[in-house]
Amino acid sequence: MTEALALEHLREWIGRTEQTQDDLSPWTANAMAALLRNAQRPRPAGHALPALWHWSYFLPTVPQDGLGIDGHPARGGFLPPVPLPRRMWAGSQLEFFAPLRTGEPSRKTSTVTDVALKEGKAGALVFVKVQHEIHDAAGTLLLREAQDIVYREAARPGEPPAPVQAPPTEPAWSVEHQCDPTLLFRYGALTFNAHRIHYDLPYATRVEGYEGLVVHGPLVATLMLEAAQRLNPGLTVSAFRFRAVRPLICNRRLIVRGCTTQADGTATLWAEDGQGALLQQASVTFSQNE
Repeated sequence: MTEALALEHLREWIGRTEQTQDDLSPWTANAMAALLRNAQRPRPAGHALPALWHWSYFLPTVPQDGLGIDGHPARGGFLPPVPLPRRMWAGSQLEFFAPLRTGEPSRKTSTVTDVALKEGKAGALVFVKVQHEIHDAAGTLLLREAQDIVYREAARPGEPPAPVQAPPTEPAWSVEHQCDPTLLFRYGALTFNAHRIHYDLPYATRVEGYEGLVVHGPLVATLMLEAAQRLNPGLTVSAFRFRAVRPLICNRRLIVRGCTTQADGTATLWAEDGQGALLQQASVTFSQNE
């Protein structure tokens, strides 16, 4: 099958949808608070979820025999059967219209909106874009997210690491984290993420070619936004976007940084490792609490 015919086949998945219901358990929010904020204060039903905590809800419960070799659900169901072995969450663009609240039944509708083939320095790349919309029981749109997933070829022996990109500017603030295996385990458990690069060291290094276990990209993005929210009390996140640049390896320092929030409510955020390599770039838009 030629690349053109293969892409034509993969693009048949454009428009495919799936729906997931979730009652937004307060326990999950309490567990995420313990993980991200070292907080043990119970969050009762009706509590507004902080931005990005929806990633621990609406989780696919794929049977064990429905997983692929990498731990992800086997391809060809909702997502197209891209034959490239390495998969990465490359970024998301989110709009927040109203808060999700614990204990209130909600519905997520996911739609494959695009499949594109590109040629990179390390070989073929397939980009799959998925749109997620979350509505409450009354049908009110609470959140919209456009998620970018990229599939890459297998690591090649002796392949050099991606070039280091410099941070975008001087930060106004910085917050440091140590991302150890315990943090990865707990976040993976809360998001039901079985991708083996996050817990299976031989697989991560020998099969996918990483230097060690990989810290979850959404976890890095969440820690960025958590820091920005703490430094902007009284403001609500109305939009957030992030783009992954390179992975963070477990047991290395994570430093999240940001600029001063502008008069229009926007701020630039980014994440670096301990050697100053850029990991993610992001922007946030805040609005006044009503």
